[in-house]
Amino acid sequence: MDPAIDTSVAHPARRYDYWLGGKDNFAADRESGDAIAARFPGIRTAVVENRAFLRRAVVHLARDVGVRQFLDIGTGLPTAGNTHEVARAIAPDTRVVYVDNDPLVLVHARALLTGGPTAYVDADLRDPDRILAEAADLLTPGQPVALLLLAILHFLPDEDDPYAIVRRLTAALPPGSHVVISHATADWLPPAAVDEITSGRHGAGRLRSRAEVERFFDGLDLLDPGVVPLADWHGEPGHPPAAEVSMYAGVARVP
Repeated sequence: MDPAIDTSVAHPARRYDYWLGGKDNFAADRESGDAIAARFPGIRTAVVENRAFLRRAVVHLARDVGVRQFLDIGTGLPTAGNTHEVARAIAPDTRVVYVDNDPLVLVHARALLTGGPTAYVDADLRDPDRILAEAADLLTPGQPVALLLLAILHFLPDEDDPYAIVRRLTAALPPGSHVVISHATADWLPPAAVDEITSGRHGAGRLRSRAEVERFFDGLDLLDPGVVPLADWHGEPGHPPAAEVSMYAGVARVP
C-alpha cells in the first residue's frame, strides 16, 4: 500500500465510497460514516442523489450547451457514471481533468487515464492556482469549461475563505463556461445530526444555508431553477424530499 495513504484517519472520498457501497475504504472511514449515518440516516440517499445530480448536470452541459471540457474538483473514488463516462457518451472527444488530494484516488485515477483526453491533478481545492496551472496542460485555452464542485465546498470552513477560492477559479474560466455546485446544508437537519457533523470528529467543514450557497454564484448567471434542494434540480418525479438529502445544488453560466 502507498505509504502516503493514512488508513487511521477518515477521508471524505473514502467515506463517500463507503456510503455508496464501495470497497475502497478502511475502518476509520466506516466508523466515521456510521457515526454520521446514525444521526442522519438520509446520508446514503444524499450521496446517491448527488451522483444523480452530477449526471443530470453533465448531460445538460454536454448535450444541450455543447461544453466539451470539464474540470471536476474533488472527484472522489471512481464509481458508476464518472464525469468522463457521462460526457463521452454524448461527445467522445470531451476533455476531462479530475482533481483530488487522496493518494488512493490517485491509484484508481491512473486506470482512468485511458480511452480519451483525461488528466488527473493531485492537489487540494485550497490551492486553486496549482489546479489551474496543471489543468491547463489538457484544457484548450479560450474554450468553455464546466467547473464541477460537487459535495466539496462544505469541507472548507470559513477561515479557508471558500468564496475567494471559487472566485479565483471562476475568474480563470472563459465566457460561456459553467459552474456546477452541490453543498450540504443544516437547513433541514435535526440538531443531533448537525452536532455530529460539525463536531470536528469527521474533519473540518461548514454546513451552509441557501443564501450562503447562492453567494458562490455571485457574478454568474444562474440557470433555472436557481439554487434549489439538490434532488429538485431537474429531478425525476418522485425524487426524495429536501429533508432526506439536505443539500443544495445549482448551475450557473460565466457571462
